[in-house]
Amino acid sequence: MKIGQLAALTGSQAETIRFYEQRGLLPPPLRADNNYRLYGPAHAERLHFIRRCRALGMSLDEVQALLGFHDRPDEPCGGVNDLVDGHIGAIDRQIAELNALRDELSRLRARCVSPRQAGQCEILKGLGVPSSPA
Repeated sequence: MKIGQLAALTGSQAETIRFYEQRGLLPPPLRADNNYRLYGPAHAERLHFIRRCRALGMSLDEVQALLGFHDRPDEPCGGVNDLVDGHIGAIDRQIAELNALRDELSRLRARCVSPRQAGQCEILKGLGVPSSPA
């Protein structure tokens, strides 16, 4: 199949597929006589794998590492567990940071109980005060 067909099949953009090829995440496709890329089912499966990893928020480096494990099915999967545990830890840190941001915004919002002129807005005044280091 051509790149447009692979893109449609996997919900990807052709530019993304080319980028993944350049990064070594997808193997180079065969080339037709007219130099068009020709992809097979293995490319589609690998692209689905990559897209699923990306949908779970994994970096390209994490995807590359997981593909390395995927390509060596007879090896132990402890490294996969370690990678996923690290990713879960990063997500937990992001959640904590987002909760702290939400709390700070909620405190600011609570300062403004009724609509006023912008010059009297307690939220705007609060945003002008340096925040304490996290």
